[in-house]
Amino acid sequence: MTHLGYFNSPWPCEDGDPQRLQRPLSGAGLGVRVGEELQATKRRTLMSTMTVLGAPGEVYLLTHTALRAQVGLSTTSRVEMIDPQSLKPIHRSPPLKGGPMWPGGMAIHRNGDLYVVYGNHAHRLNRQCQLLASHALPMKEAYNAFVILDNGLIVTKNLSASTPACLTVLDPDTLQPACADLRCPEPSIARLSAMGNTVYVVGVRSIFRYHWETGQHKLVRDPDWHFDYIGQSRQTYGWDVVLDGAQAWFMDNGQHRYRFRMVGAGVSRTANRLIRVTLSDAQDHQMLEVSGLLGGSITNPPLVDLQSRTVVAYDSANSVLQAWRFDEPLHRLTPLWRKAPFGAASHMLLYPDTGELVVNDYRQHGEEVVVLDIASGFEKGRVRLGGLMQGVVFPSPGWGRDFYWSSMGQLARVSIA
Repeated sequence: MTHLGYFNSPWPCEDGDPQRLQRPLSGAGLGVRVGEELQATKRRTLMSTMTVLGAPGEVYLLTHTALRAQVGLSTTSRVEMIDPQSLKPIHRSPPLKGGPMWPGGMAIHRNGDLYVVYGNHAHRLNRQCQLLASHALPMKEAYNAFVILDNGLIVTKNLSASTPACLTVLDPDTLQPACADLRCPEPSIARLSAMGNTVYVVGVRSIFRYHWETGQHKLVRDPDWHFDYIGQSRQTYGWDVVLDGAQAWFMDNGQHRYRFRMVGAGVSRTANRLIRVTLSDAQDHQMLEVSGLLGGSITNPPLVDLQSRTVVAYDSANSVLQAWRFDEPLHRLTPLWRKAPFGAASHMLLYPDTGELVVNDYRQHGEEVVVLDIASGFEKGRVRLGGLMQGVVFPSPGWGRDFYWSSMGQLARVSIA
């Protein structure tokens, strides 16, 4: 597992690293014991997208505006360094130029600075949230975040539903293009993932990848690794891909009607699927239905625990959470446990040392966050956050026995009572 382009912290970017394993890079798990309960400190925000961790005690929050988008105007983003416990701002950036609304991304580069991609702009800030540089991205569409390669280069992509996606590579020092933009063979809704200096793209019907070629100083598509996961089916596009070092994992039927909840928001009348593709040979792949229910849909990635060889996926539209045991030699998936109804829709958080999985459960009157034992599905703790919107964005660990949960209109710190 490599993430050499990022700052040395437990959680320097969305999903913890560019492989989207959704696990802290260091530190211990919550270790919820019998008799302990979860509690939440909450703060109202604009549209919260994610928190990332810097040096010990540093927590950064990314938010963005939304109302202007309702009348076709550009929206902006903002970065705050917040108090780890009270969530109150310590430092705050000016409004950062954005563009079309879509949850963006933030990461701390190995050089120690913060980088943000939101709308069709990229920004560089210092750790006091002071703006150092900005760059306008080429497409007049929202860009949904970025990855940092092991060589330090930043790769971002526009969210495109009908026109081919465009990859832009930025130099972290100048924030200027490091090479010519690269046009993908198809549109792409999903966020990018990366391993080493290789970028993975989930297009609207296939998954493919690009290697950074140092001699040519550009990204080059791998002609031998490609899988058409749509084929002749009636499925809709896939979302973000998880790279476990040997396999790529993602889910399809990503088209939906989300407004404030994913429940019942599916568009395709088919069941959504968990998809596995071997990184060494794209012809070695597997697809299986998550819930088996019609109208299945998601908007995020599954989760893979390499220690217990467990894969967790969900059908947000039908409120089903499903886990499988993964047999490495034979590439076999055996059902392990299932929870329904269970309103999972957000990115998840895994503590590999304790086997604790943090996931949301949207119920009729608001959202709750739950800690499960990943091997058995046993519920170790639950806390109600409220709020009418079902979260679909990014959590992060905290600096102790706590974590942060971003859910559109609020940020919560969940800790042991």
